[in-house]
Amino acid sequence: MRTPCVVLALSLASAALAARAPAQAPPPAAPGASLRDGAVHYGKWLTAGAAVAFTVMAAHEHSYSRRHWDDMLTLCRSADAACARGSDDRYLSPQAELLYQHSMYYDRRANRRLLGAQASLLVTAALFIIDLSGRNDEPDNIPFRPLWVTLEPSRDGAALVGLRLTF
Repeated sequence: MRTPCVVLALSLASAALAARAPAQAPPPAAPGASLRDGAVHYGKWLTAGAAVAFTVMAAHEHSYSRRHWDDMLTLCRSADAACARGSDDRYLSPQAELLYQHSMYYDRRANRRLLGAQASLLVTAALFIIDLSGRNDEPDNIPFRPLWVTLEPSRDGAALVGLRLTF
């Protein structure tokens, strides 16, 4: 349980640092930068898949929990004494108690998987932000810029707007 929390905290801290970094021209690539960029770029899809997988597993566990709960309700509706509880708040019928314990077991498993899905989703969002923060949207191999808009202050406090349209 500690490992997902540590991973989540580290990824959120990295996202916060990346978001606070000033927008500058990218420095020359460090030797390990391409590996880190690749890990972030492809890791976001891995964590998104993990979020989907955890959600599917949680739905599967919930269906088991629901099946045992429905069986217990059917047993309780068949006879009034079938679901009587003792002084320790446990069912007196061993079959009812077993169905109840199975239902709670699968319900706890579903809850843990949903927490894993939510943590994976948070890590995915952080990785998407990190991946988008350092990108330049201009293509490297196409120098064509058809529209260029500039905004400069003038001497009298107004703004000068420039527009260049290239054909």
